[in-house]
Amino acid sequence: MTEEIIRSEYLYRGHVIKLRLDQTRLANKNVVQREIVEHRGAVAIVALDDQQRVVMVRQFRPAAAREMLEIPAGTLEEGEDPALCAVRELKEETGCYAAQWQALGYFFSAPGFSTEKMFLFLATQLTAGEATPEDDESIRVETIPLTDALAKIESGEIVDAKSIVGLLRVWKLAQ
Repeated sequence: MTEEIIRSEYLYRGHVIKLRLDQTRLANKNVVQREIVEHRGAVAIVALDDQQRVVMVRQFRPAAAREMLEIPAGTLEEGEDPALCAVRELKEETGCYAAQWQALGYFFSAPGFSTEKMFLFLATQLTAGEATPEDDESIRVETIPLTDALAKIESGEIVDAKSIVGLLRVWKLAQ
């Protein structure tokens, strides 16, 4: 089942996203408008140390209007390889280096309106270093047992999709 884009117009072009308005013909011949947020894509990393602790970041998220505990993540640069982006983001946000990397697939964060594809990685055999967050980031690094992170999902403390997907996928791998 496909849709035919009849007309497409950019309403906004920003640094992180573009907003596009599409006039689309559905399979049933109805014509509708679709608001599409174009995003370059992103990576998310479950960084797990030798004691089964997860390296996480706590930061304020303006769109959610709250502080959140999350796995490290970041936006791909134009044309950037997701695996290289994951290495860069883990170092920038946490200061950690990982000797072992495993790609865990990808998911679409909000396919009803966004093109953002989130690539998920497991990073192990960690070495600590100094974080170098970007100028627009204020991040606190926290290391917690994987079992505690899973409990924080259940209690509603961890509420962002990438962290929930990543932590549950790593937990399932460990089973």
